[in-house]
Amino acid sequence: MVKVNIKEIVENLISTFLYAGKVSLDLRDKGLIKKIKDDNTPVTNGDLEVNKIITKKIDELAPSIPIISEENSDNKTISDLKDFWLIDPIDGTHDYINNMDEFTINAGLIFNNKPVAGLIYAPAKKRMFFSFGINQAFELINGKSIKLNPTRNFKKDNISFVSYSNKIKPEIEKIHKKLNVKKITRMKSSLKFCVIAAGEYDGYVAEPRACEWDIAAGHAILEHAGGIVTDFSGKEVLYGKKDFKNLSLILKNKDV
Repeated sequence: MVKVNIKEIVENLISTFLYAGKVSLDLRDKGLIKKIKDDNTPVTNGDLEVNKIITKKIDELAPSIPIISEENSDNKTISDLKDFWLIDPIDGTHDYINNMDEFTINAGLIFNNKPVAGLIYAPAKKRMFFSFGINQAFELINGKSIKLNPTRNFKKDNISFVSYSNKIKPEIEKIHKKLNVKKITRMKSSLKFCVIAAGEYDGYVAEPRACEWDIAAGHAILEHAGGIVTDFSGKEVLYGKKDFKNLSLILKNKDV
């Protein structure tokens, strides 16, 4: 495992994330240039510019750690990756393009195939989340690092989950019933992880979909805040899988 000061790296990245967020909003205000990628998903000049800003700073701070980003092919063919960054410069591109506010900027640090640090910034909401170890997960509010607590609003008779879609699939609905979920709120992007870590919602369930760079930063933040992240079988979620594809996912606070 690479020897670095994780806390120092994360704290040095926060200002870069805030700057990248400003750039993303400025570019959107000017009018985004949109293209369709080979996988039939959209990408904009904002995605690419944020990717450039974030990867440049990470490479300066931790040059020995490979970077895997959604928006370029660098390092994606390396076999048996154990220590690496996973970056999604804009998660929720549809919201970004359509002037909505749930899109996020993401970077997760993986050591030995497990998340050890995460940064997520929602520029349109001005919400910056970060973590660098167990019980070391925070939201930056008015310049102060406020510790996240997933159970702070928990009510066992009114469990509230977020969902990627308003149409709940039968397998997911079955898990919701088992966990006694009473309310569902639709939410896009990795902001789902952050609002659970902050105790604003109690959990999230997803079938296998998307890629590891969509969830790595949020996984770190929620787990470091004291939340639980597993697959549908209750197994640990690891990173560096084939094609960086996600398995099933259950996020929740420990009291659910």
